Amino acid sequence: MVKVHIDSNKCTGCKTCKEICPMDVFEMDEETKKSVAKKESECIACRACEVQCPAGAIKIED
Repeated sequence: MVKVHIDSNKCTGCKTCKEICPMDVFEMDEETKKSVAKKESECIACRACEVQCPAGAIKIED
């Protein structure tokens, strides 16, 4: 199973991950305005989010 790790200290809430993910894994937390992997089980480990995150806040473990 793929694990999506988001460092909330690094996440800026820019929504790049949400926009780039082909599987729609990410949602923005309404309270923190930061990314959360709500559909982690849908992740196909393409690593688009990991590569594109400008803050380097996402790591994919497969």
